[in-house]
Amino acid sequence: MEPSSAAAAGKDFPYTARTTCYIEVHADGAVTHGSDHAAYERAVAGVSRLFAVWPGEWSSRLFAVDDLDEYAKAHGIKHDEERTGLKEHVHEVRWVESGHEQNPRSPYVGIDVTLVCGCAIHDLSTFAAQMKEQRGWVVATSGGWGSSSGPGGTAYSLRVRRKSLTR
Repeated sequence: MEPSSAAAAGKDFPYTARTTCYIEVHADGAVTHGSDHAAYERAVAGVSRLFAVWPGEWSSRLFAVDDLDEYAKAHGIKHDEERTGLKEHVHEVRWVESGHEQNPRSPYVGIDVTLVCGCAIHDLSTFAAQMKEQRGWVVATSGGWGSSSGPGGTAYSLRVRRKSLTR
């Protein structure tokens, strides 16, 4: 039985779902698991094939990862403005400490960020990487974050390592 096609599922394929398990079958028959940049490079070079197991409620399905471009965009290997909401440029941002409960001894502080440049944050990990590179910010990606819209635009509530913030 042949695996299903991940490409056929299009953008709905859960490339980054926690329950999606990746299997890499190497040219020599070795089998490994995981989804990293090196696995992508090997698959592009044709020295291995990537498969994904998408678990369902009653059974799991095996998919061939046959759209490596979508895989790379979903995993942040290639930038995807549509998926992330973020252009590849230096973001013009305004930020203030949020008025919510703040512990002055906490290494992280809550801030409200507005992207004056017109971008939107759809993917926190991508925004965190861009802010680390552009401003030295260490944005927490393991916790919750949110947004609210108003007359001044959309403000994003994030947690950032206090010592990394600079005015």
